[in-house]
Amino acid sequence: MLTCVGFDLDMTLIDPRPGMVAAMNRLGEDNDLPLDGEHFAAHLGPPLDQSLRGFGAPEDRIPDLITQFRTNYPDIVIPRTVALPGATESLRAVRELGATTLVVTGKYGPNADLHVKSLDLPVDRLVGDLWSTGKAEALIEHGATVYVGDHIGDMHGARAAGAVAVGVLTGPCSRDELVEAGAEVVLGSLTELPGWLHGTFA
Repeated sequence: MLTCVGFDLDMTLIDPRPGMVAAMNRLGEDNDLPLDGEHFAAHLGPPLDQSLRGFGAPEDRIPDLITQFRTNYPDIVIPRTVALPGATESLRAVRELGATTLVVTGKYGPNADLHVKSLDLPVDRLVGDLWSTGKAEALIEHGATVYVGDHIGDMHGARAAGAVAVGVLTGPCSRDELVEAGAEVVLGSLTELPGWLHGTFA
């Protein structure tokens, strides 16, 4: 029985890459650090602190860098972000089946909420600041039957919560990588999700 379907946000429901490139490059310029916006945007998923460490940012500066990034985010990233094809239709399909929609993302919660409101996505609940198996906490709390995401971390979270792990190929991970991480279903994009939901749970 379908009770709740969880979704990742970046590169699952939305494409924030142009804004992410600009925001990370701005952070690097403001702080004289070699931060690569293009690389960052092409590998969305892991928490921001991990990405900053990957660019060699000094550990003692990371908390302040995160604060700056989050402060700049609404003006730089939100206006440049679009919903991915099938996002709204997938969320509506969940509701048509009598279930609730849940977003569980590693993104800072208030900024994730700005995306949902800006794009008028039909999301019932949103939980931010959770990554990989840490997402299981929210998925279990809200009774998610299915979790949909583009990253291997999403598949790990779904499996840890006992939810059906559905991968989409709109992010940085290949079909093989998603399957190896535990995906039970892999779709080309969210345009295929409404049909799968209705065929599986109707």
